[in-house]
Amino acid sequence: MTNWPKLAHDIAEDVLFPAASSVDADGEIPVSHFEALAEAGFYAMAAPPETGGPTLELEDLVAVVETLCGGCLATSFTWMQHHGVVAGLAGSPNPALRERYWDGLLAGTVRAGVAFAGAIPQPPLLYARRVDGGYVLDGVAPFVTGWGIVDVLQLSARDEFDDSIVHALVTAGPADGIAVEDLPLIAARGSNTVRMRFDGFEVADDRVVNVASPEQFRAGQTFGSWLNACMATGVTRRCLAELAETGCDTTRLADEVSGVRANLDAAQSGRGDLFAARAQASELALRAAAALVAATGSAAALSGSTAERLVREATLTMVAASRPQIRSALLDRFGANAER
Repeated sequence: MTNWPKLAHDIAEDVLFPAASSVDADGEIPVSHFEALAEAGFYAMAAPPETGGPTLELEDLVAVVETLCGGCLATSFTWMQHHGVVAGLAGSPNPALRERYWDGLLAGTVRAGVAFAGAIPQPPLLYARRVDGGYVLDGVAPFVTGWGIVDVLQLSARDEFDDSIVHALVTAGPADGIAVEDLPLIAARGSNTVRMRFDGFEVADDRVVNVASPEQFRAGQTFGSWLNACMATGVTRRCLAELAETGCDTTRLADEVSGVRANLDAAQSGRGDLFAARAQASELALRAAAALVAATGSAAALSGSTAERLVREATLTMVAASRPQIRSALLDRFGANAER
């Protein structure tokens, strides 16, 4: 049986972390990073076992994602998007579309990204209008990671008439009706995150993965929000490892991150507030990174130092894949009540 957390640890320590500072400085992720993840089988993690995916417990999934995020956030942030497409196709009523891409997606020879954010707000930013033979998309997908890296992209837009969510898988590249604007992130540089604008972009029915109800969409977003917390806890765990290297006692911070993980997992099972737990995770990442700055001393003031990079990565976790409720919970934790 594969020890997935151990495999993730080996890749994080041997491949990702040694190059993390250069990836951050250059703004480019080596293809070899994605090849290493593919060779280890990490592109198939979201596939059901009966369709070629691994048998993976949730605690192992968390350990893998946290570990990889602590290795190189840019690589992991890009790789994480892939699993939304695999999960969507696994349950798709469009078998021809699934069969076209399935083997490549699981092998990692076809890399995928997602564009959910335009469908989440009310009113939505990205609309789908039903036409003969498919849909026409208009609006904005404000935050799309992996442009120029991924091969296919799952677009999510709200039907302008019945509020359902249309998920469609398209080739990730220039096309009529699409304009792309680079977003220079403060961290996870190299993830090639962009804003996409759609003006009469046509999607044929054979490209539709699924049409989901608002309730189904929200359920998927809840799971995604829980998993995205691994970015913050992964950064925290990397900070703890670096603090230990300086001789600091990390017992209290280690206890806190265990408590954050317990709160996240309780919220995922319906026994807590997921948004509050997400905010707690990002606040702790910031404090752990600040502790590393203090322990590192003046060298942390140099651009490109590990401590400086982790501060920026911790900051990114506050707003990446965020929601208004997370923002409010963070402001409360920082003593700036959002209602004022």
